[in-house]
Amino acid sequence: MKHGEGPSSSVEAAEGSMAEKGTLAAAVGPRRFIGGGISRGIAVVDFLVRLAALATALAAAIAMGTTQQTLPFFTQFIQFEANYDDLPAFSFFVIATGIVAGYIVISLLFSILSIVRPRAACPRLTLLIFDVIMLALTTAAASASAAIVYLAHNGNSGTNWLPICQQFDSFCQRTSGATVAAFITVVLFIFLVLLSAVMLRRH
Repeated sequence: MKHGEGPSSSVEAAEGSMAEKGTLAAAVGPRRFIGGGISRGIAVVDFLVRLAALATALAAAIAMGTTQQTLPFFTQFIQFEANYDDLPAFSFFVIATGIVAGYIVISLLFSILSIVRPRAACPRLTLLIFDVIMLALTTAAASASAAIVYLAHNGNSGTNWLPICQQFDSFCQRTSGATVAAFITVVLFIFLVLLSAVMLRRH
């Protein structure tokens, strides 16, 4: 290399390095923007699913908690009446779905925070942990209620438990509807857990 070509070569090398850095920054910038947009989109879906879960959990709690039926006939000593709190499983159901509905209201704030800051991992991890807990609680409540609803419809000949839904039809319809709403809430919580796992995976 000639002596006169040294400075020129250094300048060209520096310009080439700066051009490569600019190209790399231009490539990384849009990727970050796209990644943040996808995370924000998932967070919006999470918020909407939580609203749906809130609706189903409230519907389940209210439907079960207001279930009561009195038959139009009675004797001198006996009045035929059915209330949800006559059965511990239904009482547990109302308490559990009420807790779940209250939790979902609080979780909406964390979901909004995830929309504003889609790359923040702490709110999403918190939601994932408590979503799993609420999923277990809702599943337990729905399963306990489903067992009683099944007996109310079909009875159990082995234990001489007779079906009561032919007499208490309104009672059975409301408890069955509440149980179905609870199982829908379970499905929505499973979806929420999957969404949180996907968002954490992106981090």
